[in-house]
Amino acid sequence: MRILHTSDWHVGKVLKGRNRNEEHIKVLAQVVDIARAERPDLVIVAGDLYDTAAPTAEATRLVTRALSALRKTGARVVAIGGNHDNGAALDALRPWADAAGIELRGSYPKADLNDLLIEGTTEGGEDWRLVALPFLSQRYAIRAAEMYDLTAAEANQTYADLVARLIAKLSESFADQKKVNLVTAHLTIVGASTGGGEREAHTIMGYAVPATVFPPNAHYVALGHLHRTQAVISPCPTRYSGSPLAIDFGEEENVSSVSIIDVSTEKAAHVREVPVTTALTLRTVRGTLEQLATVNLPDAWLRVLVREVPRPGLREDVQELLPNALEVRIDPDMLPTRSGARSAERAGRSPRELFGDYLDSRGNAEEGVRELFDELYDEVSSNQ
Repeated sequence: MRILHTSDWHVGKVLKGRNRNEEHIKVLAQVVDIARAERPDLVIVAGDLYDTAAPTAEATRLVTRALSALRKTGARVVAIGGNHDNGAALDALRPWADAAGIELRGSYPKADLNDLLIEGTTEGGEDWRLVALPFLSQRYAIRAAEMYDLTAAEANQTYADLVARLIAKLSESFADQKKVNLVTAHLTIVGASTGGGEREAHTIMGYAVPATVFPPNAHYVALGHLHRTQAVISPCPTRYSGSPLAIDFGEEENVSSVSIIDVSTEKAAHVREVPVTTALTLRTVRGTLEQLATVNLPDAWLRVLVREVPRPGLREDVQELLPNALEVRIDPDMLPTRSGARSAERAGRSPRELFGDYLDSRGNAEEGVRELFDELYDEVSSNQ
């Protein structure tokens, strides 16, 4: 059978105040075009369909249309909730999804464990089963574990141990090797590389689990959450598809793509990456105003590190030269090093003194700035 694996769409993402809806329309249209060309039996969207737990109507419309378009290619479509998604809100779309022939799993069920086990048969007659694991928050891990008849001692184990036990319970039927055994999950694997734009609180500390949580008799594990395309050393073929577009400037070196997997009960998973190229690239440039005037990157969002002495109006000058500059900062190399001995103590110092120290530490000698601060401070103080 053939699988198209994608994840981390983050529809509704706003980058430094800039809406990226038009980019998402083009990106998801290209993903649908890839599905039409590759004709997968199954499409897996491994979480983070949205960038926020409260998506706009526009974002919801785009996601539902994309899922419907993928279903119309003839593939079965399974999508799970990620840490950015509102699991309950995704589950509220289940009636629509069921009517459209789309398998949507936003959160963990309160009663029926089998709801997370999805089965199907390809047009070629190959049977498959898929364990679909939405993102599991630590604060709900114990509650979810209790549903599966774990003892109190077992429930007190680590987050990773609980995830392992849940997967083991759900994949018990994998002992029957007559079907292609699949897992999709939204989580962090120990040792995997972050993409640069993930929510840090959900990629570190207790949220990272070892790859040994996956059963060795799984034929393929489709992961979401980390935005960099990568294989994971695991007891079975395991992979992050990565995001189909760079989410933030920390991901500007990532290669956006979707994964195409050919696998059967008698044939190991073979993976190909198909690039997704329709989003604007993200680039970091640095230099003086004279150097920045020579930059020619009209098809990229820019982060600009300016090699000039800080002054009022510098940001506006940069943005006049580079209209696609979403972030403008002074190059850290231009800022003076401040030792603890030179740093002003806050206690007992007036706001005027502290602001003056700040300007001095930044090398800002612009005339009138201190006087403007004094006027503003006096105005605010008198109003209070």
